[in-house]
Amino acid sequence: MFILLIIGVASAVITNPQILSELAKIHVGFSMPIFSLPMITWNDLVTEPAFHPAPDTTDPGNAVIAITAENNEHFPDRPVTEKKIAVSQGIMNLISPLFGGIPMCHGAGGMAGHVRFGARTGGSLVILGTVLILFALFFQRFCLAHLQDLPNAILGVILFFAGSELAIVVKDIGSKKADVYVMIIVAAVAMWNMGAAFLAGVIMDNALKREWLKI
Repeated sequence: MFILLIIGVASAVITNPQILSELAKIHVGFSMPIFSLPMITWNDLVTEPAFHPAPDTTDPGNAVIAITAENNEHFPDRPVTEKKIAVSQGIMNLISPLFGGIPMCHGAGGMAGHVRFGARTGGSLVILGTVLILFALFFQRFCLAHLQDLPNAILGVILFFAGSELAIVVKDIGSKKADVYVMIIVAAVAMWNMGAAFLAGVIMDNALKREWLKI
């Protein structure tokens, strides 16, 4: 991960040399988040970009069930339950918006990325969280102006390996032909729409178990 980020920063500087001069002008300024309790309208729910992550965050498959199963597979000595994850996520999303935060979840993809790149304890998240808080409090303007300069190709590599780590779980899917069919259908539909893939998987799995469909 560290090497990838170094390559990403180097690529950003090569493609946009102006970043170097901007770095020299970095102003370290302390800025606290603003507490607010705004009124939310239906128009906000439909149009505001801040709510776009909400469908992924409220998806129980990724945000609760998958992260619980993944944690318990990687760290069986430190198991968690779906209830614990759901409560933790609920508290997080009740507090975060009051400081301008967007909907968030623990997320199976995030854990897969952390584990794939070497994280094995909660200390990795403490380090990451500390770095992010410092950037938010002291380098806010620089982050807003230049985080998008990190090449998408580097982010793509990181997501590829995180996705590969998640895909490894299919090794335990078993030898039942029906389970393999459900997996293939879900993967195919997910290329178009994650929500539709979730529904397709639930419908097909139930149809096969109730023998409405036979393969």
